[in-house]
Amino acid sequence: MEYSQNDNVAKLEINGKTIYLVGTAHISQESVDLVENVIKEVSPDCIAVELCEPRYESIKNPKRWQNLDLFTVIKEGRAYVLIAQLILAGFQKKLGSNLDVKPGAEMISGIKAAEATGATLVLADREVKTTLKRTWANLSIFSIFKVIIAMIGGLFSAEKISKDEIERLKSTDALEELLKDFTNTFPDVKETLIDERDKFLAQKIKESPGTTIVAIVGAGHTPGIKKYIHEEINLKKLSNIPKPSFTRKVLPWMLPGIVVGLIIYGFIRADLSTGIDMVYAWVIVNSLLGGLGAALALAHPITILVATIVSPFTSLNPFVAAGWIAGLSEAFIRKPRVKDLETVADDITTIRGIWGNRALKVLLVIITTNLFGSIGTFIGIERIINIANG
Repeated sequence: MEYSQNDNVAKLEINGKTIYLVGTAHISQESVDLVENVIKEVSPDCIAVELCEPRYESIKNPKRWQNLDLFTVIKEGRAYVLIAQLILAGFQKKLGSNLDVKPGAEMISGIKAAEATGATLVLADREVKTTLKRTWANLSIFSIFKVIIAMIGGLFSAEKISKDEIERLKSTDALEELLKDFTNTFPDVKETLIDERDKFLAQKIKESPGTTIVAIVGAGHTPGIKKYIHEEINLKKLSNIPKPSFTRKVLPWMLPGIVVGLIIYGFIRADLSTGIDMVYAWVIVNSLLGGLGAALALAHPITILVATIVSPFTSLNPFVAAGWIAGLSEAFIRKPRVKDLETVADDITTIRGIWGNRALKVLLVIITTNLFGSIGTFIGIERIINIANG
């Protein structure tokens, strides 16, 4: 059998180029074999892989987590992007361990083939940070929570995925049905995670040098790439981070404005004791909830105290969250060890691993402190409104 005629290989002719689009499952040994055999058969001038520069570097340097600077990540506000990347990496690694295949092994095979044959290697995917930021910018608050819950649920799921299931998902019909279900569940996510990346991949593959190109992509992208390959796509436009909408700019200031306005109202229109009661209610509720969030992450007692103290104030400041301060405190007191950074991708797949890994503990402190701090904000507003209505 000619591998270039395999059901998971699409042969495309465009602009004098022959493109062999190889649809793979990222955790399938059969996909690794398919990539190797297609490259051997067609001897391409260029091999394009579904990787961006950072993901390529992570494959070339699997010990990258050892160089992680948590202080810088937190201070630059990139903790949530890092958390999303770790969840995705851990989830893929977990699936790969079920089938004894290294995640992204078919991409590694393509990279090695390019190095061995002298074929040009093209990193065809959009940078993962850009994709995550564009996705985040387009999500509603409700959708954000749904996506996070779904990602965490998938990470801790004990369900095994068989080789038969992997192969079933590589068929076009099954994939289209899968994407249909995904679209129905997360309509806000599909455009940036799937459609935009399909367009980006299609344009990059089409622009690849040479006349014979092997493009290695996840099978879920092949229908979209075939759809957009004949269109001219503006890559710069797809790489821009959209500016926050007016609502997103104003919303962070609305809640602090309401709180301060209510307290001033209490002092001016009611009496001094009412105003003081409102201040006490705000401080107590936010302090308790912020401290509780840090405590649930099993943070250091000093970190819990820090979260308790700063929460009433950070709740009134859109630029600083209690979780960031608590996270910095935890990272300073319990500095991540080398072994924590070495095992971070493995530890994130188990609850015990997360609580036992100091690097992940810092991220958990950020999440839980911010989450309960947000709850405290809304409860605090409810309390001061009740006091104002006296």
